[in-house]
Amino acid sequence: MARDAWYFLLPLLVLASVALVFGLWVPGLILLFLGGFVVFFFRDPDRSVPVGVETAVSPADGRVISIEPAEHGHRLSIFLSVFNVHVNRAPIGGEIVREEYKKGKFLLAFDARASVENEQLVFTIRGERELTFALIAGILARRIVPWKKLGEKVNKGDRIALIRFGSRVDMMIPPDCEILVRKGEKVYAGRSIIARWREKP
Repeated sequence: MARDAWYFLLPLLVLASVALVFGLWVPGLILLFLGGFVVFFFRDPDRSVPVGVETAVSPADGRVISIEPAEHGHRLSIFLSVFNVHVNRAPIGGEIVREEYKKGKFLLAFDARASVENEQLVFTIRGERELTFALIAGILARRIVPWKKLGEKVNKGDRIALIRFGSRVDMMIPPDCEILVRKGEKVYAGRSIIARWREKP
């Protein structure tokens, strides 16, 4: 379970205990149910990360909702429902050379305008390869919590951030990469290979 869960879980457990002690069974059970949802939402399973600098893994659990041409390659978007794991992971290894917070709206995460208009946190990781991806808030996700800072080094698959309560992640796939997933496919953070760099001639 992600450590951020305790900010929500402890107050719910305290209130549930008080309600049950005073015989308020319905409110107490509702609070316990909400506590169970918090535990479920903030789950943080270990992942077996594929090795190799030639591949990029998914930074998020969810479903690929679009793969569109962009200025520099393609923009691949992953939608996270409230039932997905919301711990985000580094798609490649290297140094975090960009961590830029952008204020914005809270449109539905699967709306195409969310990529441009919504509040987001943009990372660029540079190692033997370079990749940029954006963690985007949705109508329910009102906070993006970074766990790594600008200048830190990360390994591929390291936990890097958390988006609370439903969201979207956009990956900027460089033109020299082959995309290995399709629209509609389910992907898993740190485990699913999203793209592979083509061999240089």
